[in-house]
Amino acid sequence: MITQIKPLLASTLVFFSLVAALTAQDAKEIVRKTDEKARGNSSIAEMVITTERPKWTRSMDLKVWGKGTDYALILIQSPAKDKGVSFLKRKNEVWNWLPTLERTIKLPPSMMSESWMGTDFTNDDLVKEASIVQDYHHKLLGSETRAGRDCYKIEMIPKPDAAIIWGKLLIWIDKKEYIQLRTEFYDEDGELVNTMVGYDIENLGGRMLPTRMEMIPADKKGHKTTILYKTMKFDAPIADSFFTTHNMTKVK
Repeated sequence: MITQIKPLLASTLVFFSLVAALTAQDAKEIVRKTDEKARGNSSIAEMVITTERPKWTRSMDLKVWGKGTDYALILIQSPAKDKGVSFLKRKNEVWNWLPTLERTIKLPPSMMSESWMGTDFTNDDLVKEASIVQDYHHKLLGSETRAGRDCYKIEMIPKPDAAIIWGKLLIWIDKKEYIQLRTEFYDEDGELVNTMVGYDIENLGGRMLPTRMEMIPADKKGHKTTILYKTMKFDAPIADSFFTTHNMTKVK
């Protein structure tokens, strides 16, 4: 009898191992499709970022160029005091150009967790030094309804060798359109830090995407930052040479 049970146990363990592997792969594939839909091969976007605080509100107009996961350039177009400030991601390096000082600064990895221009987004959120596909382990937790849409719920744990500022992410992705509807950011102690929610899903550059994203801190009442997309163009040809420290001081 025991000899019969052993093969059964072995086959059962193999089965569950395969299921776990397939589930992890499925979760990563879902995140990959979502990331590629939001990025395209390249993208050019115009947006407004509004930061709300209990006693004040501030808005900035931005233009953002991106190419794959290696290149991004952000230009602040207004207000006047910040006009011309730019940020460049080039593979694993991130740079900041300050026109008032006529100075280019290379940002160290330690600054990726810092607030981006006083907003509730971090430098990493905007410049995306980390890859949500390559730098995390993905686990499909199940399905939940968000904003009336059937969603995958996926847990993302940073890989040990990845330079990630979060301890864990929970992400909800629409099953039909592969839209990132909600992301919760947790610290290394498992405490919720920020929640990002997507609203107003419309045709944006030929793709159904949220046109408004809100980042809300968990422990700061009255704090919120909103990204409102005005225009988006996907897959326009952009040369790698566009993303240089020289060009970030000249781009308009």
